[in-house]
Amino acid sequence: MSAETQAPDRRGLPDWAWYAGLPVAALAWWLAYGQLVPFSEWVVSLLPVDRHSHTGEALAFFVYDVPKVLLLLTLIVFVTGVLRSWFSPEKTRAILAGRRQIWGYPLAATLGVMTPFCSCSSVPLFIGFVSAGIPLGVTFSFLIAGPMVGPVGLGLLYGLVGWQVATLYLVFGFTIATVAGWVLGRMRLERFLQDWVRELTAAPVGDLPQERLGMVDRLKIGLDQVREIVGRVWIWVVVGISIGALIHGYVPEAVMLRIMGGEAWWSVPAAVVVGVPMYTNAAGVIPIVEALLGKGAALGTVLAFMMSVIALSLPEMIILKQVLTLRLIAIFVAVVSLGILATGFLFNAIV
Repeated sequence: MSAETQAPDRRGLPDWAWYAGLPVAALAWWLAYGQLVPFSEWVVSLLPVDRHSHTGEALAFFVYDVPKVLLLLTLIVFVTGVLRSWFSPEKTRAILAGRRQIWGYPLAATLGVMTPFCSCSSVPLFIGFVSAGIPLGVTFSFLIAGPMVGPVGLGLLYGLVGWQVATLYLVFGFTIATVAGWVLGRMRLERFLQDWVRELTAAPVGDLPQERLGMVDRLKIGLDQVREIVGRVWIWVVVGISIGALIHGYVPEAVMLRIMGGEAWWSVPAAVVVGVPMYTNAAGVIPIVEALLGKGAALGTVLAFMMSVIALSLPEMIILKQVLTLRLIAIFVAVVSLGILATGFLFNAIV
Protein backbone atom coordinates (compact mmCIF):
# COMPACT_ATOMS: atom_id res chain seq x y z
CA MET A 1 0.00 0.00 0.00
CA SER A 2 1.48 3.35 -0.94
CA ALA A 3 0.39 6.89 -0.27
CA GLU A 4 -1.06 8.63 -3.27
CA THR A 5 0.70 11.89 -4.08
CA GLN A 6 -1.30 12.88 -7.12
CA ALA A 7 -4.31 15.11 -6.77
CA PRO A 8 -7.53 13.23 -6.20
CA ASP A 9 -10.57 13.71 -8.39
CA ARG A 10 -11.68 17.33 -8.03
CA ARG A 11 -15.31 16.47 -8.64
CA GLY A 12 -17.72 16.27 -5.70
CA LEU A 13 -18.18 18.69 -2.81
CA PRO A 14 -16.92 22.25 -3.26
CA ASP A 15 -13.87 23.33 -1.28
CA TRP A 16 -15.89 25.40 1.19
CA ALA A 17 -17.88 22.31 2.17
CA TRP A 18 -14.64 20.47 3.10
CA TYR A 19 -13.42 23.39 5.21
CA ALA A 20 -16.80 23.72 6.92
CA GLY A 21 -17.22 19.96 7.36
CA LEU A 22 -13.84 19.41 9.05
CA PRO A 23 -14.67 21.19 12.35
CA VAL A 24 -18.16 19.67 12.31
CA ALA A 25 -16.66 16.19 11.96
CA ALA A 26 -14.12 16.93 14.72
CA LEU A 27 -16.92 18.05 17.05
CA ALA A 28 -18.98 14.95 16.25
CA TRP A 29 -15.94 12.76 16.96
CA TRP A 30 -15.34 14.47 20.31
CA LEU A 31 -18.98 14.18 21.36
CA ALA A 32 -19.14 10.50 20.36
CA TYR A 33 -15.90 9.69 22.20
CA GLY A 34 -17.19 11.39 25.35
CA GLN A 35 -20.37 9.27 25.39
CA LEU A 36 -18.74 5.85 25.12
CA VAL A 37 -19.15 4.89 28.80
CA PRO A 38 -22.88 5.74 29.10
CA PHE A 39 -23.48 4.16 25.69
CA SER A 40 -21.87 0.86 26.73
CA GLU A 41 -23.76 0.81 30.03
CA TRP A 42 -27.04 1.53 28.21
CA VAL A 43 -26.49 -1.27 25.70
CA VAL A 44 -25.67 -3.83 28.40
CA SER A 45 -28.72 -2.73 30.41
CA LEU A 46 -30.91 -3.74 27.47
CA LEU A 47 -29.54 -7.29 27.50
CA PRO A 48 -30.81 -10.11 29.74
CA VAL A 49 -27.55 -10.38 31.69
CA ASP A 50 -26.36 -9.29 35.12
CA ARG A 51 -24.08 -6.30 34.62
CA HIS A 52 -21.66 -7.56 37.29
CA SER A 53 -21.49 -11.14 36.01
CA HIS A 54 -18.64 -12.47 33.88
CA THR A 55 -20.82 -12.13 30.77
CA GLY A 56 -21.89 -8.61 31.73
CA GLU A 57 -18.29 -7.51 32.27
CA ALA A 58 -17.22 -9.02 28.94
CA LEU A 59 -20.09 -7.40 27.02
CA ALA A 60 -19.51 -4.00 28.62
CA PHE A 61 -15.81 -4.20 27.72
CA PHE A 62 -16.65 -5.17 24.13
CA VAL A 63 -19.36 -2.53 23.56
CA TYR A 64 -17.15 0.18 25.03
CA ASP A 65 -13.87 -0.72 23.32
CA VAL A 66 -15.08 -1.43 19.77
CA PRO A 67 -16.28 2.13 19.06
CA LYS A 68 -13.46 3.57 21.18
CA VAL A 69 -10.70 1.88 19.20
CA LEU A 70 -12.41 2.52 15.86
CA LEU A 71 -12.82 6.21 16.69
CA LEU A 72 -9.16 6.49 17.70
CA LEU A 73 -8.11 4.52 14.64
CA THR A 74 -10.14 6.72 12.29
CA LEU A 75 -8.71 9.92 13.75
CA ILE A 76 -5.11 8.71 13.72
CA VAL A 77 -5.31 7.27 10.19
CA PHE A 78 -6.91 10.45 8.85
CA VAL A 79 -4.24 12.69 10.37
CA THR A 80 -1.36 10.47 9.25
CA GLY A 81 -2.97 10.13 5.82
CA VAL A 82 -2.95 13.91 5.41
CA LEU A 83 0.67 14.04 6.60
CA ARG A 84 1.64 11.31 4.15
CA SER A 85 0.56 13.52 1.27
CA TRP A 86 3.75 15.45 2.03
CA PHE A 87 5.82 12.41 3.04
CA SER A 88 5.52 9.57 0.55
CA PRO A 89 7.35 6.20 0.45
CA GLU A 90 9.36 7.54 -2.50
CA LYS A 91 10.61 10.42 -0.37
CA THR A 92 11.53 7.93 2.34
CA ARG A 93 13.69 6.10 -0.21
CA ALA A 94 15.25 9.37 -1.34
CA ILE A 95 16.13 10.40 2.21
CA LEU A 96 17.63 7.03 3.13
CA ALA A 97 19.54 6.41 -0.13
CA GLY A 98 23.27 6.54 0.53
CA ARG A 99 22.95 7.01 4.28
CA ARG A 100 25.75 4.64 5.30
CA GLN A 101 26.90 6.48 8.41
CA ILE A 102 26.05 5.22 11.88
CA TRP A 103 23.25 7.77 12.22
CA GLY A 104 21.46 6.10 9.31
CA TYR A 105 20.02 3.52 11.74
CA PRO A 106 18.23 5.95 14.08
CA LEU A 107 17.18 7.98 11.03
CA ALA A 108 15.63 4.88 9.47
CA ALA A 109 13.93 3.98 12.77
CA THR A 110 12.57 7.54 13.03
CA LEU A 111 11.14 7.33 9.53
CA GLY A 112 9.60 3.98 10.44
CA VAL A 113 7.90 5.55 13.46
CA MET A 114 6.59 8.43 11.36
CA THR A 115 5.30 6.49 8.36
CA PRO A 116 2.54 3.94 9.04
CA PHE A 117 3.26 1.41 6.28
CA CYS A 118 1.21 -1.76 6.59
CA SER A 119 2.64 -5.27 6.31
CA CYS A 120 1.36 -5.71 2.76
CA SER A 121 3.79 -3.02 1.61
CA SER A 122 6.88 -4.50 3.30
CA VAL A 123 8.01 -6.49 0.26
CA PRO A 124 7.87 -3.68 -2.36
CA LEU A 125 9.40 -1.25 0.14
CA PHE A 126 12.20 -3.70 0.90
CA ILE A 127 12.91 -4.18 -2.82
CA GLY A 128 12.84 -0.43 -3.35
CA PHE A 129 15.27 0.15 -0.50
CA VAL A 130 17.68 -2.52 -1.72
CA SER A 131 17.54 -1.26 -5.32
CA ALA A 132 18.29 2.26 -4.07
CA GLY A 133 21.52 1.03 -2.49
CA ILE A 134 20.34 1.43 1.11
CA PRO A 135 22.35 -0.78 3.51
CA LEU A 136 20.49 -3.89 4.62
CA GLY A 137 20.83 -3.10 8.32
CA VAL A 138 19.37 0.38 7.83
CA THR A 139 16.47 -1.16 5.94
CA PHE A 140 15.83 -3.57 8.82
CA SER A 141 15.74 -0.65 11.27
CA PHE A 142 12.96 0.86 9.20
CA LEU A 143 11.06 -2.42 8.82
CA ILE A 144 11.24 -3.13 12.56
CA ALA A 145 10.20 0.35 13.68
CA GLY A 146 7.34 0.66 11.17
CA PRO A 147 5.02 -2.04 12.51
CA MET A 148 6.36 -2.05 16.09
CA VAL A 149 6.20 1.67 16.87
CA GLY A 150 4.06 3.08 14.05
CA PRO A 151 1.84 6.10 14.74
CA VAL A 152 -1.39 4.08 14.67
CA GLY A 153 -0.35 1.61 17.37
CA LEU A 154 1.46 4.26 19.40
CA GLY A 155 -1.51 6.62 19.25
CA LEU A 156 -3.87 3.88 20.36
CA LEU A 157 -1.49 2.94 23.19
CA TYR A 158 -1.44 6.55 24.37
CA GLY A 159 -5.24 6.64 24.34
CA LEU A 160 -5.79 3.30 26.08
CA VAL A 161 -3.05 2.77 28.67
CA GLY A 162 -1.65 6.25 29.30
CA TRP A 163 1.25 8.39 28.18
CA GLN A 164 3.80 6.94 30.62
CA VAL A 165 3.57 3.39 29.26
CA ALA A 166 3.29 4.62 25.68
CA THR A 167 6.39 6.80 26.02
CA LEU A 168 8.42 3.95 27.51
CA TYR A 169 7.19 1.68 24.73
CA LEU A 170 8.24 4.26 22.14
CA VAL A 171 11.72 4.58 23.64
CA PHE A 172 12.34 0.86 23.90
CA GLY A 173 10.74 0.04 20.52
CA PHE A 174 12.85 2.72 18.85
CA THR A 175 15.96 1.42 20.61
CA ILE A 176 15.27 -2.16 19.52
CA ALA A 177 14.80 -1.05 15.90
CA THR A 178 18.00 1.00 15.92
CA VAL A 179 20.22 -1.53 17.71
CA ALA A 180 18.82 -4.56 15.87
CA GLY A 181 19.37 -2.83 12.53
CA TRP A 182 22.95 -1.98 13.51
CA VAL A 183 23.66 -5.56 14.63
CA LEU A 184 22.17 -7.00 11.44
CA GLY A 185 24.15 -4.50 9.39
CA ARG A 186 27.41 -5.50 11.07
CA MET A 187 26.72 -9.15 10.23
CA ARG A 188 27.01 -8.50 6.45
CA LEU A 189 23.93 -10.53 5.56
CA GLU A 190 23.41 -9.34 2.00
CA ARG A 191 24.50 -12.76 0.72
CA PHE A 192 21.39 -14.27 2.32
CA LEU A 193 18.97 -12.25 0.22
CA GLN A 194 17.04 -14.14 -2.41
CA ASP A 195 19.14 -14.44 -5.59
CA TRP A 196 16.86 -12.28 -7.72
CA VAL A 197 16.99 -9.49 -5.13
CA ARG A 198 20.80 -9.53 -5.00
CA GLU A 199 20.88 -9.23 -8.78
CA LEU A 200 18.96 -5.98 -8.74
CA THR A 201 20.95 -3.05 -10.03
CA ALA A 202 21.08 -0.13 -7.63
CA ALA A 203 19.06 2.62 -9.23
CA PRO A 204 19.93 6.26 -8.49
CA VAL A 205 17.39 8.15 -6.48
CA GLY A 206 17.03 11.76 -7.54
CA ASP A 207 14.95 14.61 -6.29
CA LEU A 208 11.24 14.00 -6.51
CA PRO A 209 8.90 16.53 -8.10
CA GLN A 210 7.09 18.72 -5.62
CA GLU A 211 3.48 17.73 -5.12
CA ARG A 212 1.08 20.46 -6.16
CA LEU A 213 -1.80 19.62 -3.90
CA GLY A 214 -4.21 21.95 -2.19
CA MET A 215 -5.36 21.43 1.36
CA VAL A 216 -8.67 19.98 0.17
CA ASP A 217 -6.77 17.44 -1.93
CA ARG A 218 -4.80 16.42 1.17
CA LEU A 219 -8.00 16.08 3.19
CA LYS A 220 -9.37 13.82 0.46
CA ILE A 221 -6.21 11.72 0.64
CA GLY A 222 -6.68 11.42 4.41
CA LEU A 223 -10.28 10.29 3.89
CA ASP A 224 -9.18 7.78 1.26
CA GLN A 225 -6.65 6.40 3.74
CA VAL A 226 -9.41 5.99 6.34
CA ARG A 227 -11.53 4.05 3.83
CA GLU A 228 -8.60 1.83 2.83
CA ILE A 229 -6.86 1.18 6.16
CA VAL A 230 -9.87 1.07 8.47
CA GLY A 231 -11.66 -1.02 5.85
CA ARG A 232 -8.79 -3.52 5.98
CA VAL A 233 -8.23 -3.74 9.73
CA TRP A 234 -11.64 -3.25 11.34
CA ILE A 235 -12.23 -6.99 11.49
CA TRP A 236 -8.96 -7.45 13.39
CA VAL A 237 -10.04 -4.71 15.77
CA VAL A 238 -13.22 -6.64 16.50
CA VAL A 239 -11.29 -9.91 16.85
CA GLY A 240 -8.74 -8.35 19.17
CA ILE A 241 -11.39 -6.70 21.33
CA SER A 242 -13.34 -9.96 21.47
CA ILE A 243 -10.26 -11.71 22.86
CA GLY A 244 -9.72 -8.84 25.27
CA ALA A 245 -13.37 -9.00 26.37
CA LEU A 246 -13.10 -12.72 27.07
CA ILE A 247 -9.94 -12.16 29.09
CA HIS A 248 -11.53 -9.25 30.92
CA GLY A 249 -14.74 -11.07 31.72
CA TYR A 250 -13.83 -14.73 32.13
CA VAL A 251 -10.14 -15.33 32.73
CA PRO A 252 -9.43 -15.43 36.47
CA GLU A 253 -6.84 -12.96 37.67
CA ALA A 254 -4.83 -15.77 39.28
CA VAL A 255 -4.44 -17.52 35.91
CA MET A 256 -3.19 -14.39 34.18
CA LEU A 257 -0.77 -13.65 37.00
CA ARG A 258 0.56 -17.20 36.81
CA ILE A 259 1.10 -17.02 33.03
CA MET A 260 2.30 -13.41 32.72
CA GLY A 261 3.33 -12.57 36.25
CA GLY A 262 6.67 -10.94 36.97
CA GLU A 263 7.91 -13.61 39.35
CA ALA A 264 8.31 -16.47 36.88
CA TRP A 265 11.46 -16.09 34.79
CA TRP A 266 9.84 -17.95 31.90
CA SER A 267 6.84 -15.60 31.61
CA VAL A 268 8.56 -13.19 29.19
CA PRO A 269 9.83 -15.82 26.71
CA ALA A 270 6.48 -17.62 27.02
CA ALA A 271 4.68 -14.40 26.08
CA VAL A 272 6.93 -14.00 23.01
CA VAL A 273 6.34 -17.61 21.93
CA VAL A 274 2.59 -17.18 22.31
CA GLY A 275 2.59 -13.84 20.49
CA VAL A 276 4.44 -14.83 17.31
CA PRO A 277 1.76 -17.17 15.84
CA MET A 278 -1.01 -14.64 16.47
CA TYR A 279 -2.07 -12.51 13.52
CA THR A 280 -3.32 -9.07 14.34
CA ASN A 281 -2.04 -5.54 14.00
CA ALA A 282 -1.47 -2.69 16.43
CA ALA A 283 -5.16 -1.77 16.45
CA GLY A 284 -6.14 -5.34 17.23
CA VAL A 285 -3.57 -6.13 19.90
CA ILE A 286 -3.97 -2.98 21.99
CA PRO A 287 -7.30 -4.11 23.54
CA ILE A 288 -5.71 -7.44 24.49
CA VAL A 289 -2.86 -5.52 26.14
CA GLU A 290 -5.38 -3.36 28.00
CA ALA A 291 -7.25 -6.41 29.28
CA LEU A 292 -4.06 -8.20 30.38
CA LEU A 293 -2.83 -5.16 32.28
CA GLY A 294 -6.27 -4.82 33.87
CA LYS A 295 -5.91 -8.38 35.15
CA GLY A 296 -2.64 -7.52 36.85
CA ALA A 297 -0.23 -9.04 34.33
CA ALA A 298 3.36 -7.79 34.55
CA LEU A 299 3.97 -4.77 32.31
CA GLY A 300 7.21 -6.07 30.80
CA THR A 301 5.65 -9.42 29.94
CA VAL A 302 2.64 -7.77 28.32
CA LEU A 303 4.82 -5.39 26.29
CA ALA A 304 6.98 -8.32 25.15
CA PHE A 305 3.79 -10.07 24.04
CA MET A 306 2.65 -6.96 22.17
CA MET A 307 6.00 -6.46 20.46
CA SER A 308 6.18 -10.08 19.33
CA VAL A 309 2.64 -9.99 17.92
CA ILE A 310 3.30 -6.81 15.93
CA ALA A 311 6.96 -7.16 14.90
CA LEU A 312 7.35 -10.94 14.50
CA SER A 313 3.98 -12.15 13.27
CA LEU A 314 3.92 -15.26 11.12
CA PRO A 315 2.15 -13.55 8.18
CA GLU A 316 4.84 -10.85 8.15
CA MET A 317 7.52 -13.55 7.90
CA ILE A 318 5.61 -15.23 5.08
CA ILE A 319 5.60 -11.95 3.15
CA LEU A 320 9.30 -11.32 3.78
CA LYS A 321 10.11 -14.84 2.55
CA GLN A 322 9.56 -13.43 -0.94
CA VAL A 323 12.84 -11.49 -0.64
CA LEU A 324 14.72 -13.08 2.27
CA THR A 325 16.10 -16.60 2.60
CA LEU A 326 14.98 -18.70 5.55
CA ARG A 327 18.41 -18.29 7.12
CA LEU A 328 18.15 -14.49 7.01
CA ILE A 329 14.60 -14.60 8.38
CA ALA A 330 15.82 -16.79 11.25
CA ILE A 331 18.65 -14.37 12.05
CA PHE A 332 16.24 -11.41 11.86
CA VAL A 333 13.77 -13.13 14.24
CA ALA A 334 16.56 -14.08 16.65
CA VAL A 335 18.01 -10.56 16.89
CA VAL A 336 14.61 -8.88 17.31
CA SER A 337 13.52 -11.52 19.83
CA LEU A 338 16.59 -10.82 21.98
CA GLY A 339 15.69 -7.13 22.00
CA ILE A 340 12.08 -7.90 22.94
CA LEU A 341 13.16 -10.28 25.71
CA ALA A 342 15.56 -7.67 27.10
CA THR A 343 12.76 -5.08 27.11
CA GLY A 344 10.37 -7.46 28.89
CA PHE A 345 12.86 -8.44 31.58
CA LEU A 346 13.93 -4.83 32.12
CA PHE A 347 10.37 -3.51 32.47
CA ASN A 348 9.52 -6.29 34.93
CA ALA A 349 12.60 -5.40 36.96
CA ILE A 350 12.02 -1.63 37.16
CA VAL A 351 8.20 -1.34 37.23
